[in-house]
Amino acid sequence: MPERPFDIAIAGEINLDLILYGLPEQMPLDRELLGSGFEMTLGSSSAILAHNLSILGTRVGFVTCTGNDDSGRIALDRLAESGVDLSKIIHRADVATGVTILLPHGKTRHILTHLGAMATMRVEDLDLDYLSSARHFHLSSLYLQKAMQPDLPYLFRQLKKAGLTISLDTNDDPDDEWSTALEPLLGLIDILLPNQDELLRIAAKPTLEEALHVLAPRVPLIVVKCGSAGSLVQQGSHREQIAPLLVEPIDTIGAGDSFNAGFLNAWLRGESAASAAAYGNVTGALSLLRPGGTEAFRDRAFVQEFMTQRAGQQRSTAAGVA
Repeated sequence: MPERPFDIAIAGEINLDLILYGLPEQMPLDRELLGSGFEMTLGSSSAILAHNLSILGTRVGFVTCTGNDDSGRIALDRLAESGVDLSKIIHRADVATGVTILLPHGKTRHILTHLGAMATMRVEDLDLDYLSSARHFHLSSLYLQKAMQPDLPYLFRQLKKAGLTISLDTNDDPDDEWSTALEPLLGLIDILLPNQDELLRIAAKPTLEEALHVLAPRVPLIVVKCGSAGSLVQQGSHREQIAPLLVEPIDTIGAGDSFNAGFLNAWLRGESAASAAAYGNVTGALSLLRPGGTEAFRDRAFVQEFMTQRAGQQRSTAAGVA
């Protein structure tokens, strides 16, 4: 059987992140508030993942929708730098490319998003043959994919028939409902990649133990991002805690998506879930060292140096976990 041209196909959103640092967490109205710094970076969970996966050497096919505007062109140019295939991009003249404004406050942040074009892409807009030419399919930001949501069960079933494995990172639900769009998908995915808070909300349980008890029988592999506590891998009844790689963070934006990039890169290369999670801890830590979710990865020499120094050490730690 001939090799498939892509390791992973991703269909999802793209936008620019506008990051304004140094604002107070409580912001009075009708006042001129001065930030201490500003960055414009490639944003959105789907595009950050695609970019960083490609930098790590994964062959990525990406489908997204933008408006016919400068912000969409800038975002796509940033993504193209990484080598992601963008031959199936959808442009709409009647809607603007979305945007996210982030206001970091130490370990927390305000996240303000205008969906724009990212909420208009439908499953019928996707080239199923293109997606099926990958080994694996990933969906991020489930609750922002408003137009795709109703037909995602159909899409996932078609991709499973084509022999793909499927992973999902729901990200946050702005409506705080969680179950409506997700419930029909849980039995169709191979990997769920939430952070700890998202896992509790998905399962509607107060503790990690209770949430995993509910979800583990339904999803073969659950990989939980636990911030400074590292990550956790649940496969059936088997559970492993993977130690973190601790660094002094400059910016936490995109760290979870960067973890996903490392995990999926290693998992698609045939590594164990624990080893892949350890690699994800490294790529997540790498992301923390520059603003936004992709800036650390755009410096390829920096990536090579960091990964060479840290990845082997982290895998050795994972291999010793019982």
